[in-house]
Amino acid sequence: MENSSMNTVLPKTTTVVITPEALLEHWQGHRRLTKRMLEIFPENEFYTFSIGGMRTYAQLTMEMTDLALPGIKGIATGDWSGYGDSGDNTHSTAPKTKKEVLEKWDFITDQINAYWPQIAPERYQEVEKAFGQFEAPIYGTLLYLIDNEIHHRAQGYVYLRALGTEPPAFWDRS
Repeated sequence: MENSSMNTVLPKTTTVVITPEALLEHWQGHRRLTKRMLEIFPENEFYTFSIGGMRTYAQLTMEMTDLALPGIKGIATGDWSGYGDSGDNTHSTAPKTKKEVLEKWDFITDQINAYWPQIAPERYQEVEKAFGQFEAPIYGTLLYLIDNEIHHRAQGYVYLRALGTEPPAFWDRS
């Protein structure tokens, strides 16, 4: 049965393509790679370097962190507060040091691991307006969070290469 182009109710006999545990590992693999990018990004340029009007990598990182924590909380609990609560659709200001950014990254990684087991299997098919803005099935919102991180990490690859720093292999998410 189809309710709309964005909302398809799947039959109860569908084949599972990926388990929740494998999807979590996939996301955490991306987070490990992004963390390696953060670790090697030169500290000063992290806050100042930009190409073609793109935001600095510190600003891009804050978008990733600002989405990930309230995103996993919303996916697990239906409480989408914490993102864009100021109403101006801006992201947090980066902590003053990369060390603090990395600590925040690790905290959010731990929170993802803590919230993940709370996601009921049927929840992935439920349609919700994530962050009060984006209506989609929960699995689509989860994929968006992963895609958003990949997109911004790719911008970091461009920055690192422009700065003469070899980025980690994009395929190595160990």
